[in-house]
Amino acid sequence: MKLDKKLCLGIESTAHTFGVGIVDFDGNVYGVMNDIYIPIKGGLHPVLIKEQHLDNFMDTIKKALSEANCSIKDINLIAFSQSPGLGPSLKIGAIVARMLSQLLKIPIVGVNHCIAHVEIGRLMCNIEDPLTLYVSGGNTIVSAYESGRYQIFGETLDLPIGNMLDSFARDLGLSHPGGPKIEQLARESNNYISLPYVVKGMDLSFSGLYTAAKRLVESNQYEKTYDLNDVVNSLQETAFAMLTEVTERALAHTEKKEVLLTGGVAANKRLQEMIEYICNEHDARFEVVPLKFAGDNGVMIGWTGILRYKVEGGHDISETIIKPKERMDKITIPWRS
Repeated sequence: MKLDKKLCLGIESTAHTFGVGIVDFDGNVYGVMNDIYIPIKGGLHPVLIKEQHLDNFMDTIKKALSEANCSIKDINLIAFSQSPGLGPSLKIGAIVARMLSQLLKIPIVGVNHCIAHVEIGRLMCNIEDPLTLYVSGGNTIVSAYESGRYQIFGETLDLPIGNMLDSFARDLGLSHPGGPKIEQLARESNNYISLPYVVKGMDLSFSGLYTAAKRLVESNQYEKTYDLNDVVNSLQETAFAMLTEVTERALAHTEKKEVLLTGGVAANKRLQEMIEYICNEHDARFEVVPLKFAGDNGVMIGWTGILRYKVEGGHDISETIIKPKERMDKITIPWRS
């Protein structure tokens, strides 16, 4: 069926998710489909992720088109995650996007994954100018729009929060993803054990906290004076208090009246409680991106691609080289100027 709308097909492939989203130029979503690499054991292996993306990209695109009840020939624009992320994963998304753009003779736009998390939040939560706490397996960033860019007001200096929680869960023998399992275990304890709290200026460090929590589990006092629920509760409370402190200081500095929580870790109810508390203190509106769009997905890439395309047009193929380490604060945001 030919939809009477201009459509963008967005491709997300920064890490373990190959996501395809179909969205129109007004922000209406027609299809969203994810193929997610889940390791049998251990962490995320870039080469194995790349192989799964290669094996499943065509099927994922077909499923998204089927859900949208349209044909690939109905697509008017291709957007893909160009940065930042795992090189091997980014390459697959970029190759598929370039191929579709050239075969269909339609424009292509490269998108920064971190900016896409903010923009899908602005769309889905109907907010204009938020301070954003973006927490996921690959990123931990506090950002806000200022002087034509999404400035970074605080970030992790080492481990992203999601990576830290997943790594600790893996050490405990819990399957991936570990964050939701950590949250569930933490609910069973009100006991807090002191752990390293490392905030340096506006930045955070989680590696010392992770190591100290591991040592608690390995200690001869484990299961004598405290149990696993106590350890994960203490780990989660400390990490989230650090995030809350930095977010509150950024909120006071920027004087924004809206706060957006996004990324895979945004689903954590305890983190939501803590961020909502500081929002109430500062008389700021608090929004959490719906879970379907808070984690990695193709819709956020498609929508952000549309925003840039409307202002600047498409990218030349020579401009679609992946940039695995590109920061969000290096990119202009012409649609908000």
